[in-house]
Amino acid sequence: MPRLPVSSARANPARPGPLSVSKRIPEWTVATEDRNIRLDKFLAAADRLGSRSRVGQALERGRVFLNETERAPKDAALRLRPGDVVRVWLDRPGSAKRRTGVFRTGDLQILYEDDVIVVINKPAGLLTVPLPVRDAATSVYDQLTAHLGGGSRRRPYIVHRIDRDTSGLVLFAKTARGQRALKDQFMRREPQRVYAALVHGHPDPPAGTWRDVLAWDRKALVQKKARQADPRGREAVCDYRVLEAFADSALLEVRLHTGKQNQIRIQARLHGHVLVGERKYVRHTDAGPSIEFSRQALHAQRLSFRHPADGRPVSFEAPLPDDFSRLLRLLRSKPGTPRDGQI
Repeated sequence: MPRLPVSSARANPARPGPLSVSKRIPEWTVATEDRNIRLDKFLAAADRLGSRSRVGQALERGRVFLNETERAPKDAALRLRPGDVVRVWLDRPGSAKRRTGVFRTGDLQILYEDDVIVVINKPAGLLTVPLPVRDAATSVYDQLTAHLGGGSRRRPYIVHRIDRDTSGLVLFAKTARGQRALKDQFMRREPQRVYAALVHGHPDPPAGTWRDVLAWDRKALVQKKARQADPRGREAVCDYRVLEAFADSALLEVRLHTGKQNQIRIQARLHGHVLVGERKYVRHTDAGPSIEFSRQALHAQRLSFRHPADGRPVSFEAPLPDDFSRLLRLLRSKPGTPRDGQI
């Protein structure tokens, strides 16, 4: 059976009781008073793994070693003897829990989950995180906390957010270390964030870059265009490309380089193409809505980044939700839509 790395499994018989050879491979030497105790009960003690369920998970994932030999779930009832050494290899490569199939918990559609990250396909109308002033509205954060089991040790860590009425991909970390690594990537503008956006009118040229300086208005809670010299101003940059043209609107692919709050919504308006369904970033001089939609037509469709545990590239995609897809089918059926509108 597999054995621990020799350098990490070196015992110290001169030190009775709990040992910590490595922060990620804690070890305990069985004392006389624990003679004949079951392996799972020994590890479930509050100062070890803390519960039978956590012990069961560790055994299932090949993380438990008794006297340097890996143990499986069938070994949970093994009786220990004084002097036995029990180790738990917490970050053993390849032992992380992975759920790659799509599954649901509450209102959440979870696309991927392992020991470090959770990727959510958020529905429109659900907050990413709770409002500063608590109300009855639930959030992804609340539901994900319940999914993880709750408590201060089982809470998600926020990496980035999307607006309440924007649908699509949201990333959370399950460890503070993972959160820091992911936020560093976002600060360096490394992740690829691609949105589907339906706008009024037809951008000209059909592909290009929107570059603006924005400042967040704390009183009005909106982004506003700012002067270059404004100390509150922050650069906002994204690339756009027309994917499909309709009679009076266009479906865009938008790639974010920066991730300012409400960025695509305000930049679309600043460049003359308000999002279909937009309620906040609409001027009184803008023409009234010619296309009815219950929310801003914006969907976080693709997200790529490096996994914080090992640096491997990972990529996720969320299909357009039903309301967005129905709207596109309706627009395609209307007179005036170019036959070659789809690119």
